[in-house]
Amino acid sequence: MTNNLTGLFKQISIWGWVILIAGILAVIVPMIAGGFIIIMVGSIMLVAGVIRIVHALQHHEFWNGLFGLIYCVAGFMIVADPLPGLLALTMLLVIYFLAVGITEIIAAFQIRPEQGWAPLLFSGVVSVLLAIMIWNQWPLSGTWAVGVLVGVQLIFSGMAMITVGSAGKQMSESSPL
Repeated sequence: MTNNLTGLFKQISIWGWVILIAGILAVIVPMIAGGFIIIMVGSIMLVAGVIRIVHALQHHEFWNGLFGLIYCVAGFMIVADPLPGLLALTMLLVIYFLAVGITEIIAAFQIRPEQGWAPLLFSGVVSVLLAIMIWNQWPLSGTWAVGVLVGVQLIFSGMAMITVGSAGKQMSESSPL
């Protein structure tokens, strides 16, 4: 049992390092990372479109087939020319950060003076500022924002996995089970 847990936590640490390195690379070359991400989105849209079309043909569902065709066209357009897709995804990030930021700021003032209101307010302000920063540099921000943000998230996820894997490995090795 201990060997299985030790091996599992070792794998978590190894994958954590892989994710951490991928995150660092994404931050270093954000345009390539963003391009890879948007091509993956386009590819997934293509596959989903084909699945919807096949399903529609098998079950004689016109609207499902039409939506499948739209998925395929959009997915093909993204894969064929990723930059417009990357720009659109960047604009969606601006909207997302703005919505989350405003919501967090409102929530912080609603729960004030309870514990935790200040970090919530800080998070909201950072999200709004990030949205404004990306918006002010758009469309140029489309070349770096997605890659940098995904890279930062991968770095933190990788560090968390390394930490959990190391702590779990130590715990499983010292456990009498």
